[in-house]
Formats: sequence, structure tokens, C-alpha cells
Amino acid sequence: MSKKKWVPLFMASVMSVGLLAGCTGDPKENAGNSPSPGSSPTDYSKGFTETVNLDIPVYERAFEGWNVADNYYTRWVQKEFGDKHNIKVNYVPITRNNEVRDFQQLLAANKAPDIIFHYDMPQALAYYSEGVMQPLNHDEIAQYAPTYWKNMSKTIEQYGTVDGKKVFAFASRPNYNNFVNIIRKDWVEKVGMKVEDLTSLEKYNEMLVKWKQAGLGVAGGSLTRNVFNYSYAFRDWPIDPKYRALYSDLAVADFTTADTERWLRNLNYQYNNGLIDKEFYLRDDDNKIKAEFVAGKTGTYGFYMASNTDVFAAVLKNNPGAQFAVLPPGAGVPEGRKPQGRADWPFGLIMGINHKSSDKERAAVWMYLEWMSQPKNLFFLQNGVESQNYTLDSDGLPKKVADFKGESKLSQNNNKDYWALVTEIAEFSTPELTRKANLLNWSPAGYEPLAEQIVKNWDATSQYRTPDAMFTVVLKKVSEYKADLNALFQEQYLKVVLAPTDKFDAVYAEAKKKFLEAGYQEILDEKKKAIDAGQFR
Repeated sequence: MSKKKWVPLFMASVMSVGLLAGCTGDPKENAGNSPSPGSSPTDYSKGFTETVNLDIPVYERAFEGWNVADNYYTRWVQKEFGDKHNIKVNYVPITRNNEVRDFQQLLAANKAPDIIFHYDMPQALAYYSEGVMQPLNHDEIAQYAPTYWKNMSKTIEQYGTVDGKKVFAFASRPNYNNFVNIIRKDWVEKVGMKVEDLTSLEKYNEMLVKWKQAGLGVAGGSLTRNVFNYSYAFRDWPIDPKYRALYSDLAVADFTTADTERWLRNLNYQYNNGLIDKEFYLRDDDNKIKAEFVAGKTGTYGFYMASNTDVFAAVLKNNPGAQFAVLPPGAGVPEGRKPQGRADWPFGLIMGINHKSSDKERAAVWMYLEWMSQPKNLFFLQNGVESQNYTLDSDGLPKKVADFKGESKLSQNNNKDYWALVTEIAEFSTPELTRKANLLNWSPAGYEPLAEQIVKNWDATSQYRTPDAMFTVVLKKVSEYKADLNALFQEQYLKVVLAPTDKFDAVYAEAKKKFLEAGYQEILDEKKKAIDAGQFR
């Protein structure tokens, strides 16, 4: 395993954070590789004789009144898991919208947690290519985490090897999703339309024009950065697998395609005609986007809906007559196209072990995943305390107590940022019970029809969701140019969107040229070579 200093190639966010120098010193002692198969390492499964510090990353989503590193549940984990194994569990906040920057800064300062994770393989491979993850031993995982290994071994064995090295472990990802775009139903009806009328992008834009004329408000908007799945609805269908492999990439924008041009042209139209938030480029985190919706300035808002979300109550406080509906999936799709989307890979969080973590710390990671994989522990993290946070219905499913404010209150996404290390969603004994439980978890009191519509839309569009290609080799050019291109994308896509309508073609042509010359052409060349060699699935 490489002991080299880790130096990020380049880091970019909305505000420049500059370059970070390599790190000096090493706060983690006894760092080393996973033991090789057949060796007889010390067995720590009964606990440690001296306290081991286990640093676990957790997303910081800026939920009001929620301390991700110190709350009822982190203290419960320490009592029920940490104290029993002589492990001090430390939670390291990672901001959801700037997670790569946060990990880069922590790695450079030698303060990164024992787990390095990301939801998308391109970035996970970027971490691997920088030498910040140590190789794994599957026998060791099975030894310390037999339940976790039983649940995830097939996925780990199929997807966790890169360049012949065992690198990644994963969380489970059942095929469900609770992301939703909400629209102000009362606004739609005030301009003489129905939500069901919004069957295409053209119909949606027609409605936005009517909103403007009626002085109601505009569509919500946000800065596009870091995750690049914006062009799916603008693509031809069916999509060619090699075309998808070449251009579908959450790590780098497909900025030069005809699909992106269609997306940009629509945004340019919406912006120049005053149909979207004029300062959408300043909305770079969820709180800012949500604030516009709550204030009644915007009529659409996308988020992961949970039973304890506060967004509906917050809107009603400012706008007592507000009504809400799920925006139909066709509303963002040009006429004649299909509601395409990105299908998830069959795993959730992608996890590697910090190359600075010791044998004891690595063992503690597997012990932690094993403990969290136990149904009773997972259930408690997902639901809280019976008769306080929830009651059980006739099927034995937990039903959240509305507006519970006690000490054991869950985070606004039902504590998912803790239990997402082992699964993306709560599951029960049958698919039917799981779906019913999902509806309970996703439905704020009085808004059950919205959760039901989420499920209906998910099922109706399933045939149009396709996963990105997964390359079986590291794409070095992606790692080399990703940060620079992400920064350039933010600059250039905004130039195109904000350009006068009659300048769109010229501004976009110049932007594409800059993007290709800044490394994107080299990425395309590298990808094409791998595609031609069949090095993708």
C-alpha cells in the first residue's frame, strides 16, 4: 500500500477554496494493509483491550436544531455498541453539497474518517486512484461482520474489485426511491389548468407563462454542479449502450452533446422570459432552495420526502391556502421524448477504508457494520422509541407520531445518514409490507396521497430508467480533469443560460470549445478506447 502523501489535484466549489498542500504527520497509528488470506491476525471480535477511536463520516444536511455528531442516537450508538467493545465512535460531519471538497480537505490534513464513501462510482474510483484507500480482505470482513457479509457478499464480489484489487464494500440498495418534485396545486388551478395537464415540457412552460402573467411566482431553480444527470429527459430513446457509456457520467458533465444543448436552450428560454428563479445560480444548497418555496416565491421544490418533513407546514404558515401535488414526470420532458432517468446501480453507498486506518480501526469498521446490520439495531435507528416516536399498526409496521418533539426525535430524513452505511431503505419481510412501510415513512400526516403518487410515478417510468455504464478500469483522465471541468462547467453553463436569446448559439459554441480543450476531449478519447475494448458493463 502506498504511504505517499495525498495531494488533491484541484478543488473547486462555488467559492474558490484553493489548492491544498500535502499532509505531514500521521495521527493514526499502526496503519497497514488488510491481512492476506490464510494469515492469522489478532482477533478483536470480543473487543479491544485499549480504546480504539472509530471515525465515521455522516452527512451534514443543515437540518435545523440537529447536531449530526452529538444527539440522542449517536449517544445511543456509543452506549450500545462502542462501550461494549471499547470503541469510541466519533462522527465526522461531511456537508452533503460539498462532500468531495470536505473529504479532500480532511485527507490533506490527515483527519479523514476511517470510511471514505460516495454514492457514485466515478468519484469512488477517483479516491482509489489517488491511493487513499487500502486493499480489503474479504475473509476479514466475513470474520468480523458475518451478517453484513451474508447480505452484501455477492455485490462486493461483483463490483468491489478494481484493477484486480479488492477495494470497495457497499450498502444495499433496494429498488425504491422517495425523491419528489412538489408543485403548488393551488397556483396551477388559479391559472385555469390542472396538474394532470402538465404532460410535457411545453405544457409546463405554458403554465409558467400563465403564473408570470397572474403574478403568482416562478419555478424553483438551483445551481447545477457536481452531479450531472440533467440531460436524460432530452435524449433520444432507446439509448445506445455505447453512447450511454461515453456520455453518462455523474462525475463530468456531458456538456457538448445535443442532449445538453436542448437542456440549456430550455433553461435559457425560461430565464430570459422570467419563468424561473432569477437568482437560481445562488441557490447552491437545499436550505436556500427550500426558503424560496416556503416564502411563496417559487411554486416547485424537489426533495426526499419523509414523514417528518417540515416543508408543508412551513409553506402553510406563510400561505394558509397553499395546496400541493406531485409534479408529473412528463412535465420536464419535451414532446415526443420519454421520461428517461438514471437507474441506480444495485448498491447504495460505496465505501473504502482510509489508507491511514490501522488494523484495529479497520476491524472496528467491520464490527460497526455488523452491529448496525442486526435488525433490532437498524429498526431502532430508523424508527426511534416505541410509543414516543412511533406506534405499531396491525401489521407490526411502525407509524410515526406526528410532530413528535422529544429527545429521541429523528432527523428530518429518519436518521438515514447513519443507517445508510448498510442499506438505502427500510425493508420488511415481504415486498408488500416494505411498500406499505415506505408509504408510512414517506407520508407526512395528511399528505398520504403524495407518497402514493411517488410510488405510482416510480413504477410507471421504470422502463425508461437505465444505469450509467460501469467501467472496469480506472479512467485516469476523468480523475485528472474532473475538478477543473466541474469548475469550468459552472462558469460556462451559466454564461450560456444567462446569455441573451439571440446570442445563445455563439456563446454555447465558444463554451463547448473551451470545455473540449480543457480536457474533455481527452476524457472522451480515453472512454472510447475502453468502450472499444469492452472494458465496461
